[in-house]
Amino acid sequence: MKKIEVFRMPSLHREPLVITGFVFGSGEKNTVIVGPTRGNEVQQLYICSKLVKILKEIEAAGKFLPGKTVEVVPVLNPSSINIGKRFWAMDGTDINRMFPGYSEGETTQRIAAGIFKHLQGWKNGIQLGSYYLRGDFVTHVRMMDTPYQDASTGDAFGLPFVMKRIPTPIDTTTLNYNWQIWNTRAFSMLTQSTGHIDEASAEEAINAILRYLVAEKAIKLDIHPGYQSVHIAEPDLAAIRAPRAGIFRPLVNPADYVARDSLVGLIIDPLTGETLREVRSGRVEGTVFFAYREPLVMENQLLYRIVRKLSGV
Repeated sequence: MKKIEVFRMPSLHREPLVITGFVFGSGEKNTVIVGPTRGNEVQQLYICSKLVKILKEIEAAGKFLPGKTVEVVPVLNPSSINIGKRFWAMDGTDINRMFPGYSEGETTQRIAAGIFKHLQGWKNGIQLGSYYLRGDFVTHVRMMDTPYQDASTGDAFGLPFVMKRIPTPIDTTTLNYNWQIWNTRAFSMLTQSTGHIDEASAEEAINAILRYLVAEKAIKLDIHPGYQSVHIAEPDLAAIRAPRAGIFRPLVNPADYVARDSLVGLIIDPLTGETLREVRSGRVEGTVFFAYREPLVMENQLLYRIVRKLSGV
């Protein structure tokens, strides 16, 4: 293992911002795995740190195959991690909406430009990210549906779902999209938590990345092949929303199966403790893909996304 400096930016009043990478193997730039761009992505940082430790052990055991380099960059925004702010503390901007960056621009544009210069030229790029809503997911791989990407490559992770989504204009400034423009096969991986550590889904994500490295012939490892992935898109997901505002008590979790008209949550009166409304699945039947986890909800708040039963609803 070799520790390298990916990017450094001086500061007038604090220590410089330093982004660190860990390099394994040698040869072509095969796969780079990057961690948080946002300050609340603690689970993603934890996964990367464990992956560094595991890959170091794999390399020491002589199980890296010749001619392939793998790199892990555990965090792209250590400053926000340090203070627990999701976005850049000075101006509230999101580094993951600044790519490919601009070296003469604002602070986050300069950071994105410096990072992206290092992240170009890789065959594969895996980003551990999070969703704009606070909640838990089934661990899955997301891929933007563009002419630059072949969704079948996501099967190598062996996760239950590969999500394909059509990019919107705002997505053109993300790392994932720009990787593709610069000829890197790009994947985003979301796990069951963001702001807290979930050991089970962390292990699931690490095993998925190791499976991918085995498929890329970067490492030699006996590992369970995982699932035969189901490919889904946004229209395959049904939404269950809050019938009114109140305290939300969820009754199902990601990966749970939900039958039609199942009781999936309760809306509680915050003053009396009485149940105001039951949350039911209605005509929706399938697997819980996303579950909202904030205790207070507003009327019509998205509570669950359900992967519809393959035979239809």
